[in-house]
Amino acid sequence: MTLRSFRIPAAFVFGTALLASSASAQTHPAVPQSPYGGVTVEDIVARVNDQIITQSDYDRAMKEMDDEAKQHGATRQQISEGHKDLLRDLIDRQLWLSKGKELSITGETELIKRLDEIRKQYNMESLEDLEKAAKEQGVSFEDFKANIRNTIITQEVMREEVGRKLQFTQGEVQRYFDQHKQEYAKPESVQLSEILVSTGPDPDDKDKVAAGKAKADDIEAKLHAGGNFSQLAKSFSDGTTAADGGAFGTYVKGDGHLAKVFEDAAFARKTGEYTEPIRTKQGFIIFKVDQHVAGGVPDFKDVQQDVEQNFYESRMMPAMRAYLTQMREEAYIHLKDGFVDSGASAKEITPTYSVYTPPTAKKKKKVERTRFRETTHTFRQKSPQAAAPVDTAAAPAATTATKKNASAAAQKPGKKEKIRLGQAPTKTLPTAAAATTTEDAGAVPAPAASGAPEPVNPLEANNKPTQKSRFSARAKDQKKSKTKGPQVDSSAPAPPDAAEVADRQEQASALGLNGDTGTKKKKQKTTITDKTRLADKNKKPAAAAPDAGTAPATPAAQTPPAPAGSVPAAPAPQQ
Repeated sequence: MTLRSFRIPAAFVFGTALLASSASAQTHPAVPQSPYGGVTVEDIVARVNDQIITQSDYDRAMKEMDDEAKQHGATRQQISEGHKDLLRDLIDRQLWLSKGKELSITGETELIKRLDEIRKQYNMESLEDLEKAAKEQGVSFEDFKANIRNTIITQEVMREEVGRKLQFTQGEVQRYFDQHKQEYAKPESVQLSEILVSTGPDPDDKDKVAAGKAKADDIEAKLHAGGNFSQLAKSFSDGTTAADGGAFGTYVKGDGHLAKVFEDAAFARKTGEYTEPIRTKQGFIIFKVDQHVAGGVPDFKDVQQDVEQNFYESRMMPAMRAYLTQMREEAYIHLKDGFVDSGASAKEITPTYSVYTPPTAKKKKKVERTRFRETTHTFRQKSPQAAAPVDTAAAPAATTATKKNASAAAQKPGKKEKIRLGQAPTKTLPTAAAATTTEDAGAVPAPAASGAPEPVNPLEANNKPTQKSRFSARAKDQKKSKTKGPQVDSSAPAPPDAAEVADRQEQASALGLNGDTGTKKKKQKTTITDKTRLADKNKKPAAAAPDAGTAPATPAAQTPPAPAGSVPAAPAPQQ
């Protein structure tokens, strides 16, 4: 079974409900003075995830703990033990709040209910009146609400993450009661109500005593008749408790708070019974026993609810501490030097700080850029090693000039030359002097220095630069050439000679395999007679029918015209 609602243990609430403190009981090391001067506004005692616990929070919680302990009569040793666990309780509260934020628990609805209960308790009309009362007492209303909200979030997280996971059976509760029976043993006590009939300040006045006795006997008679004790007390009691129906209080047997005569009469009655009028100095008093609790160990059924609550709390405390230890191991917690967390775990992640050392810069490799013409892919070489062999003995001056030209033509690698449209490169190509000393792959060796002309590169023979001209100037040149005579295109092929013309005619002539294929034949007509329309045939008169003995004259057969070039047939002989 599980409890639907449970009370948070008083010791735990006493620790987690604290906001902060004001007098530190631990001995903290002196804070070193800043080398930059100035005063520290606030010291941070602990960092818990994204929240902080400041020195003022710690001091304020310490002061509130001391005041609470003094009100409950705690000893100095108990107060000192509470100081050791103060920082632990503050860190626990921050862990509960962080988990509540993770679970999206805000506690706003429950906060409004709690504030409304406080308003009703102090008989205020609205929450505005409650806020005014808090300001009059020097309490920040926002801090007051934040404290209640944090307590609500803490309780909700406890229920969801720990409380709902605890289950126990009725047998376990019964065994717990058997082991702790003496804790539930109670002394004998009674709860009483009274009706007082006063006889005046003079106890020796016989007339008033007799009148009081008669009035008390009349009230007793009404009680025997079934009258309501509370209503009779309000109507006839002269005591201060008359307005409350005569409620007199609860008393324990033998504690000395109740007079001996009253104690003997009251403890001799059962629940619901009342005593006879008892004579006192003030008058006559009648007691009713509202509840009589026998002393000793009660039955389990009488204290079952309390036993279940106590058993649940005994299981709840270790489970909460284990859950808080787990949250500590998963959280980021950093404490200021001199402070100790009594609930710390050995598996907590401890942040370490080191001086940042930047990585050493890598040395860049030097890349030499060269043009394609400077490589060995073509016959042009810029280096003096690829130049044609020169007889240094015969022409020492020429060799020196060649070396100077080659060194002047060499460029530093990696520098790219900008070449404009229509212009030749001037820096990355060899000069004219250097070009004369380069070696051609298909050239013959240079002759001796005898005045002979130098061989010409066949690839550069026809590559003479042409002079550019404008389009308008070209049109004028064409007009001038038309006036002089027929223009001959130099790029057109030569006209064919007589032999080539004869060959072309012979190739174009017919082969003669199917008669004369050189001439075209006329198309033969398919109709022999003249064409007439169908409408014209119906308009002509019908011809006379021929005689039976005579044969119809057949029209002369028209022979088709002979094709051109054919020999006409000979006429048939007449008989």
